[in-house]
Amino acid sequence: MTGYGRGTANFDGRQIAVELSSVNRKQAEIALSLPRALLELEPRVRDEINAHISRGRLTVAVGLHTKGKGQSAINIAAAKAYRSHLEVLRKTLKLDGEITLDQVLRGPGVLDSDTAEIETEVAWPALQKALKAALEQFVKMRKKEGEALSADLRKRILSIQRNVKTISVLAPKVMEHHRGLLLERAAKAGLEIEASDERLLKEIVFFADRSDISEELTRLRSHLDQFFGHLGKDEPVGRTLDFLLQELFRETNTIGNKANFLAISQIVVGMKTELEKLREQVQNIE
Repeated sequence: MTGYGRGTANFDGRQIAVELSSVNRKQAEIALSLPRALLELEPRVRDEINAHISRGRLTVAVGLHTKGKGQSAINIAAAKAYRSHLEVLRKTLKLDGEITLDQVLRGPGVLDSDTAEIETEVAWPALQKALKAALEQFVKMRKKEGEALSADLRKRILSIQRNVKTISVLAPKVMEHHRGLLLERAAKAGLEIEASDERLLKEIVFFADRSDISEELTRLRSHLDQFFGHLGKDEPVGRTLDFLLQELFRETNTIGNKANFLAISQIVVGMKTELEKLREQVQNIE
């Protein structure tokens, strides 16, 4: 969700410049800075941005400049009014000295072209043009970053899918392993129990029901397939991927708790590590 874009446009002897920059954030947040003369256009600017951005903290700076080589527009009316106020103040306070040009130019609005009267309907087409150019550059940069992120996410999802296949192969061995442990414990305790003993069979059946992970594996496969499918969509998928990751964590934790088998537990630890890396990356996706 990081990116940068800049666009400019001219109108009525002025230039509008728009700069966009963003950092990662789970929700969409727009920090917008507009010249006073263009504040009326803020809702339109936000609507344009919201049509392209759904996540991230976006800083938007809009500048309004008089065309020329560093020249500032002088607001004659503001200069006259400010000099008049200074003159009244000088006489009221009985101050000596003359009012200088430098003092007048420091007055509010005298050199500030933003305070000049601007018809917002005239300025809007230029502002919209500059904003669209900035957004186009911004989205292009984010798309390039997104492609790199997508490649990394696909690699990690494939790794987790391989782990799920391995667990599926190991799952049937859990009950046999538990059966062997029960017989071993009975032997150490000096108890003679046949493999066909009803008590042993009941314990094995109970354990098999408690440690069955077939449903969790089915849901894991489904969530992974959905995650993989959303990566190929040309639309915002960050929130959807975030939700799927929560479900993947839930099913993986349940498998680790229910299986009670060292080989599966070791695989689950590795899966959690990959899922945590996925979660960190998904925070960067719109």
